[in-house]
Amino acid sequence: MLEIVRRFNRFLLIAGITAALSGCLTISDTTLRVGELAPSLKTKTLADVDGDFSRITTYRYPDERMYQYSIDDALLQGKPVIVEFATPGHCTVCDKQLQVLKGILNKYESEIIIVHMDQYQNPEAFIEYKVTGDPWTFVIDKNQKVVFKRAGRLLYNEIDIALQPLLAAQS
Repeated sequence: MLEIVRRFNRFLLIAGITAALSGCLTISDTTLRVGELAPSLKTKTLADVDGDFSRITTYRYPDERMYQYSIDDALLQGKPVIVEFATPGHCTVCDKQLQVLKGILNKYESEIIIVHMDQYQNPEAFIEYKVTGDPWTFVIDKNQKVVFKRAGRLLYNEIDIALQPLLAAQS
């Protein structure tokens, strides 16, 4: 009997570690659909919190470029927008996802806008976009239409490929 309990505990430990390493467990696809208009709403910007990153994100290495626009303002700029729902304060995959987005922003800074939404600091955005769990990535075209969405961590090339048709349309 003791051996069965040990095996079961070992199984639970391995399952828990696997779940933690793979991201949040509550991801479900009840979000906006590709083709729908992206909700436009006022969200906190770095200016709204007097430059205090701790009041806008739980990310340890925030990039001010991801906090310059409220979602409503970003959607009016006539550029592709990536809205990233990620709460690195409780999600290690989210931390990695934001690092990837910094690389994308370095490449396309003048051509796109990236807006990071942290669940603790902008919960209304999670509600409006129907996001449960994180990370979630939404790519929105200049006409405010969702053209790509994906739960979980994305590779740099996956995001880059999703942006290519939008960037080609701008040329």
